[in-house]
Amino acid sequence: MCLALPGKVISIDESNPNLKTAKVNFNGVVKDVTVQWIDDLKVGDYVIVHVGFALNKIDEKEAIETFRIINEMVDLTKREGGE
Repeated sequence: MCLALPGKVISIDESNPNLKTAKVNFNGVVKDVTVQWIDDLKVGDYVIVHVGFALNKIDEKEAIETFRIINEMVDLTKREGGE
């Protein structure tokens, strides 16, 4: 199963014109992400990321709802004795 997660762009590095990257915050975890193919990306935008590549932008409401659902799933797993 593949999973793409939403994250908030906190900085953008365009120093290499062939590989634009960004620091993206995933609910408290910051990772470097390739954002080369996302047009008009700005700090504060939300993106969907799969294996280190931003696939597209999403709105803040959708990102927050996705975080809520993921956290709910984690809590349910913990209550049921899972890892």
